[in-house]
Amino acid sequence: MKKKYVLDTNVLLHDPECIFNFQDNDIILPAVVIEEIDEKKKNDDEIGRNARRVARILDELRKKGRLSEGVKLDGGGVLKVELNHRAMDCLRESFVDTSNDNRILAVALNLKNEELKKENPMPVVLVSKDVILRIKADSFGLAAEDYLSDKTVQYDDIYMGFSELKVYPSIIDKFYMEKGISLKDFIEQTGLGIKLYPNQYVILKDEFGSGKSAIARYDLNSDSLKQLIVPNEGVWGIMPRNVQQKMALDLLLNDNILLVTLTGRAGTGKTLLALAAGLLKTQDERVYNKLLVARPVIPMGRDLGYLPGDKNEKLRPWMQPIYDNMEYLFSGKKNMKIDDIIVGLKNIEVEALTYIRGRSIPNQFIIIDEAQNLTRHEVKTIISRVGEGSKIVMIGDPEQIDNPYLDSSSNGLTQVVETFKDQSLAGHVMLLKGERSRLAELAASLL
Repeated sequence: MKKKYVLDTNVLLHDPECIFNFQDNDIILPAVVIEEIDEKKKNDDEIGRNARRVARILDELRKKGRLSEGVKLDGGGVLKVELNHRAMDCLRESFVDTSNDNRILAVALNLKNEELKKENPMPVVLVSKDVILRIKADSFGLAAEDYLSDKTVQYDDIYMGFSELKVYPSIIDKFYMEKGISLKDFIEQTGLGIKLYPNQYVILKDEFGSGKSAIARYDLNSDSLKQLIVPNEGVWGIMPRNVQQKMALDLLLNDNILLVTLTGRAGTGKTLLALAAGLLKTQDERVYNKLLVARPVIPMGRDLGYLPGDKNEKLRPWMQPIYDNMEYLFSGKKNMKIDDIIVGLKNIEVEALTYIRGRSIPNQFIIIDEAQNLTRHEVKTIISRVGEGSKIVMIGDPEQIDNPYLDSSSNGLTQVVETFKDQSLAGHVMLLKGERSRLAELAASLL
């Protein structure tokens, strides 16, 4: 059954192409939405770019006819800019404020009431990424939905990068003796019908309950389970403290895996492990010419406003978590201030993602911190900057998002994890156990 979808501004700003994702249903854009798009188009951030993209799409559709009368979409539906149905009478008893959200809600309610008077009414649905607006709509009996077309999977079902299997102890012994086992032989000997993604890890445990275990990584090229390549002495003084950290280091140190994604709660060691591996590969092994560390400039809580000083001084508060980890890693190597160390080492660069657009980055070990605050378009822009001979590591906690238009399922990091899990050049691990301190682990679990 065809429906009428009334779109909130934040849906268009989140995904400018969304109007083509509603199949043969009709799409209604309240006039206030066009006003809000116009206000955002001058921004120089992702929101501004998306606003300008929406404007271009609507201008192109305008060639098919008047938007206020409705134009046909390729999917069979009709797009219409709604100039009528703006009366606020349906809301005044509950919401007296004539805010833009209430104006959008009024249009949807008036359309619904008009449809109910027809012989074959079309359901009217308000689509918004604003939870409060959806709650308001529900209180009036109006159907309201989140925009879900960009969500590859719910966060609870996200690919973790590893699985656990119980096997005979003899198989674990053979794995250690032969330093690996072909997947065909493993399936024949265990009788397990398993499907593994490239570079997925398997924790082998003795099914009889002894402490015997092994960690293997599935290598697609050889179609076999291989041992991990984590140095016994650790990496830059960092020893993995749990199984997932061992897996993460194995991915980070494997030069054949060009895209690594690490997710996990605060304190699980994502940034520290990535920096340690990056320093080993650039400073010691010289596999890459430079270590580039970047993160989005998005504040947690109230913004600090304009900061004094030159570019480096302005960026310092945003990059301080990176410097903290660097200082910890260098503390055992050099008795110097971290600023002096980075200045002395010309092949370490700490940068804001604001300056990465348009660049080509060859032969570098690239770390993108706080990647959960990036959109799908932004991660595409970043990964497409990676040149020949470079490796990129994207890390973040999808449960801690400061971008108002993203959530744990629609953010760019989650999109990359799910999209690249079938690719042999990529690997992913979700870190589960916090290692920062007992208090940090308790806070991550309870708060």
